[in-house]
Amino acid sequence: MYLAAIDLTVLATKTAQFILSFSIIVVLHELGHFIPARLFGARVEKFYLFFNPGFSLWKKKIGDTEYGLGWIPFGGYVKIAGMIDESMDKEQLNKAPESYELRSKPAYQRLVVMLGGVLVNVILAIVIFIGIAWFWGDNFLPAKNLSYGIHPTEISKKMGLQDGDIIVGLDQKELKDFFELESKIVLEDAKTIQIKRGDSLLSLAIPTTVAAELSNANNTTAFVMPLFPVIVDSIGKTAVVVEGSFQKNDTLLSINGQSVKYQHEFIDVKKKYSDSLVTVIAKRGMDTVTIRTLINNKAQLGLIVKLPMQLFQTVHQEYSFAEAIPTGIERCFTTLDNYVTGIKQIFTGKVNPNDSLGSLISIGNTFPSQWDWERFWTLTAVFSIVLGFMNVLPIPALDGGHALFILFEMITGRKPSDKFMEYAQIAGMILMFGLMLYALGLDFWRLFK
Repeated sequence: MYLAAIDLTVLATKTAQFILSFSIIVVLHELGHFIPARLFGARVEKFYLFFNPGFSLWKKKIGDTEYGLGWIPFGGYVKIAGMIDESMDKEQLNKAPESYELRSKPAYQRLVVMLGGVLVNVILAIVIFIGIAWFWGDNFLPAKNLSYGIHPTEISKKMGLQDGDIIVGLDQKELKDFFELESKIVLEDAKTIQIKRGDSLLSLAIPTTVAAELSNANNTTAFVMPLFPVIVDSIGKTAVVVEGSFQKNDTLLSINGQSVKYQHEFIDVKKKYSDSLVTVIAKRGMDTVTIRTLINNKAQLGLIVKLPMQLFQTVHQEYSFAEAIPTGIERCFTTLDNYVTGIKQIFTGKVNPNDSLGSLISIGNTFPSQWDWERFWTLTAVFSIVLGFMNVLPIPALDGGHALFILFEMITGRKPSDKFMEYAQIAGMILMFGLMLYALGLDFWRLFK
């Protein structure tokens, strides 16, 4: 079964990163509601990380507020007096508004409370992106610096790309970072790709179906793979060598007589000899050496090989703190623009929602299998933007839905009735839970498929 094949260490690492990331995002989002509510004199009855139907893992009452930790790690909430929310506590609405209830506050104050969480999400993303730029800077691998070129996969082979092609640009613009290739094709709707093949410069059309294929949640194939030799960087503890030895900077040439000149060949050949003793020929300096070693049942030799960022000339850009500020702001709104573009592609039919939608399983799987702080904080910033955008949508039960009704009140001078708000909340919750279950079902289908 698939589940039995899951690496528990990898699962634990991904899960820990997911829980930590979303705990940060959710706590700060709810603080965005909590702080203005308290400043305006509204009572906050509960402040919870995670949901707690039936019981709480931990809770403590301080003043008028019960702080707690729920047992379902799908988000969190604040329960503000005088507001219909996820708790569906309607008892207080049967009485006249109290001064400490949100419903007794002016419309503009209620609007600030409703939009406070989204505002904090945006600020959080900006602060994280500023920190990433300032602390780590940027590393780019210009596509033209892949001196061996690329290896086309099934997706790109159909449009005419060949082994050894060197990608120069997209839509006549230089591709400054090879690792942005797929996102630019999917999100920026690139129409052509420019390549160098031998001494010729060619421009190939990118079919409109490529973006949909790359966005498909079932797709595990890259658009192209960089061609690079298999050079040993280090030898892992799981390596089992029977005869000879591997050394740093060995260049692998063959396994059981089959060429592994490039990484994609190395991957394919290893799979053929899973759980087998094999003979590896490697180049060491000016000599060749023979090594007898085991490929385990996961098609691994226990070697860590050098990656393209180590083998080809990269560009590193550092930022002072002052320079990181506009960079972080730009990155935040570029991320938002890319996400909105992805949503548009679903509604315009360019991308099948059944192929691209996913639940917490898909989100958690985006975290790396080994802890990487730069990647962790980047994903936290991205998901903070996504959560903010989703919450501002004008759907009842979401912050945007509440804000929409308040804006209606401010424009017309008429406040929606409590009964209307109750029904709207129920309808919104049914819609959101339906979408969540649908996305979760898609993820389980992909797992077992």
